[in-house]
Amino acid sequence: MHTSVSSAQELQKRLREIDRRSYPAYKSLQGSWRFPSYILSIDHVQGDPFASPSHLTAHISLEKAGFPAEYLETPERRTALCDWLLRRFGRELSSASRIAKGSGKSGILTISRCGQEVLARTACEIEKGTLCVRFFAGFPAAGRTVLAGELEKILFDLLPPCIEKSLFWKNLPKKALQDAIDLSDDQQFLRRELARLDLAAFVADGSILPRESGVSDLPMEEAVPFTAPESLAVTLSLPHRGPLRGMGIRRGITLIAGGGYHGKSTLLKALERGVYDHIPGDGREYVITDGTAVKLRAEDGRKISDADISLFIHDLPNGKDTKRFSTPDASGSTSQAANIVEAMETGSRLFLMDEDTSATNFMIRDELMQEVISRDKEPITPFLERAKDLYQKAGVSSILVVGSCGAYFYLADTILQMDEYRPVDITERVRRICAEHTAPCLSAPGFLLPDYDRGFAFLKNAGLPKNGREAAMEKGRGYRGRGGYGRNAAAGYGREAAADNSRKHEHAKIRMQGPTGFSLDRMELDLRYLEQLVDPEQTAAIAHLLRYVMETCAGKNLSCQGIMNLLSDRLAREGLSGLSGGSYTAAGLAMPRLQEIMACFYRV
Repeated sequence: MHTSVSSAQELQKRLREIDRRSYPAYKSLQGSWRFPSYILSIDHVQGDPFASPSHLTAHISLEKAGFPAEYLETPERRTALCDWLLRRFGRELSSASRIAKGSGKSGILTISRCGQEVLARTACEIEKGTLCVRFFAGFPAAGRTVLAGELEKILFDLLPPCIEKSLFWKNLPKKALQDAIDLSDDQQFLRRELARLDLAAFVADGSILPRESGVSDLPMEEAVPFTAPESLAVTLSLPHRGPLRGMGIRRGITLIAGGGYHGKSTLLKALERGVYDHIPGDGREYVITDGTAVKLRAEDGRKISDADISLFIHDLPNGKDTKRFSTPDASGSTSQAANIVEAMETGSRLFLMDEDTSATNFMIRDELMQEVISRDKEPITPFLERAKDLYQKAGVSSILVVGSCGAYFYLADTILQMDEYRPVDITERVRRICAEHTAPCLSAPGFLLPDYDRGFAFLKNAGLPKNGREAAMEKGRGYRGRGGYGRNAAAGYGREAAADNSRKHEHAKIRMQGPTGFSLDRMELDLRYLEQLVDPEQTAAIAHLLRYVMETCAGKNLSCQGIMNLLSDRLAREGLSGLSGGSYTAAGLAMPRLQEIMACFYRV
């Protein structure tokens, strides 16, 4: 919020002064304006009526908002409260959008669009006793001429009722909000129970797992409700809901088998999303997964830098070192090996994998292939031969969807068959069948945890602001980001200039490229294969976090744990909105998990 606050009457006066002037006159409105029950900040004014809408923030003191103190007691409750308010305010804005007329985006009123997951967002957050709600408004114009009367309609007639109806406790439907807070409490209780009961995941009876379509995350109507098999049933007593029966997936190795189109991948997808809380009515409110779970897959073509993949890949014919393996264009097997090692490095205790999106030669080598190609001629140790040791020696469980590979039956602790979307525990039956056959090789020698001591190569030359680069080019005579004399000058003079003047230089430019991609200056990243990124605003937050690390840690040799500690401390102190230094660009960020943040860093 701007330090000085003027009256709403002064805003009206200024609006009337700029009526019918050219569009840039709207810039004079930037600042903070005091309305009877809130302060409105105009943080950024769009360049013209066809550009992205202007950024505004409503600041409401918690004392005036009047929410019960118990709603603010824990971070999870505050997140649930803000999520619920954001969705309600969004509906109110939608009903008022486009009532004010004009060219281009004139009259648009909008805010972050939330999905089915409950995420901490900068669009609505609580800061130092204040509820801050950041949203967008299209400032009206006729062509490029200011229509001040239409903006006055927005700010004084349309917006105040939206704020009053959706952000003040006295005007809210109390039961609906209480239900959201209670659900959050119950979900946190279930997450704590997973650890106490040594479970990797829990799926409640009555859960609706199928989604409406491939492009809609809404629950499918008339879907088969989930029902736990008796052998895996667990009943928990939730603080608000009371007794809840469901399927407890024990730690270890769990297989999800069954015919095509019977719900195997649907169950895995629900478990994948179970690292997040969900809103009431989603159908997956009580699908709870270990919060460190990572969905893993092959990722042909990804970049790998200095990863220790020797647990799975070794003795390459070209003599390449797999304890410090790098490639700009990984194969399916090497990419999946790197993804596993990096997930372990970020502290994952649970792997989720689907046979359909895995590299076949990474998952298994059958007996005939082993007989034809001896072990000393095959550099890949398949996951089949490492899965048991990963659990027993590293504490990492696995849940795998299998449809054509029966070898995993021999090492599984639990085997589920999905039969028309209903889970059946077939563990004992499969064990009897396996006893009649010869088991494949289920272990490999030389289990050794990967080396997690590598630093991030991209930090060595990162963090050089534009002015610092220009100075380095002058002093270094030809710095171009490649080796040689100029580069030494950049690393010396330019970085010293950056350290002395870092606050004065512009940030590197971030440009979003669809829901899962962005560019940072001239560097482009595509995160489409990080399947647990569920919102474009998480991708935007990762872009800001990457920029923050590159600008503040240049020249350092930080490990994964060092960066995670740095980011955890920063986010705890300043939240997501602090990443942009209070800039209007903080309007649309959502909290990602450390697993996805670090997965991005590994791909730089």
